[in-house]
Amino acid sequence: MDALAWIITSGLIMCGIAMVGSVLFLMTEANFKKLLLPLVALSAGTLIGGAFLHLVPEGLESFKGDSYVFFLWLLAGFLVFFALEQIIHWHHCQNADADCKAPLGYLILIGDSLHNFIGGLAVAGTFLIDIRLGITTLLAAAAHEVPQELGDFAVLLHAGWSRKSALLLNMLSGLTFLIGGLVAYGASKNLDITFLVPFAAGNFIYIGASDLIPEVNKHHHLSENIKNFLAFVAGLALMMALRAGYSG
Repeated sequence: MDALAWIITSGLIMCGIAMVGSVLFLMTEANFKKLLLPLVALSAGTLIGGAFLHLVPEGLESFKGDSYVFFLWLLAGFLVFFALEQIIHWHHCQNADADCKAPLGYLILIGDSLHNFIGGLAVAGTFLIDIRLGITTLLAAAAHEVPQELGDFAVLLHAGWSRKSALLLNMLSGLTFLIGGLVAYGASKNLDITFLVPFAAGNFIYIGASDLIPEVNKHHHLSENIKNFLAFVAGLALMMALRAGYSG
């Protein structure tokens, strides 16, 4: 397939992942809690491994400019997600006594849509540089989306949304990933979009290190910590295996 076909396919895959919340229909709350943190740890490993083992080294080779500028773009990718989360948290609930459930549901959807749009830009940029790099980036992004969508779906249910509405709106927010990918593809005809590779690396490092690892570290039981650590290492190992496969 060519880059455009991969970009469209990746967008449809992400939209499908947005439906993963439907598995909660079949799970008890206890089983959901047991599954979620190991998935979070696995996705943290794939995101950080994808950034350091794939995006940074491959991006440095293809980047049309000084390596200093490359790392400025990486920092920009980190800062964009940092700023996005600051805005969302600032609006989250300024009055602790207010009923924040409904606003929280809308904020989750808005934040997820922006996140998916930026992610679509970044992943599409890697496909336009190299198909293999794009596939690796997509795998890392998809691994992150599974626990995120499960968590988002649970929050929407807690906010009072029906299961059907939560699934439908999650799917629609997932479509913004495809929109971001198509925007990147259109822009690539007139602009040098190699900056999207370090930008994506910055996104992945921020999400893995700032969002996911702190969630995993909340456990105080050694057995749970070991299990989550091994899941994180498994994510890194997956990215290392993909790297070795490319080199071979």
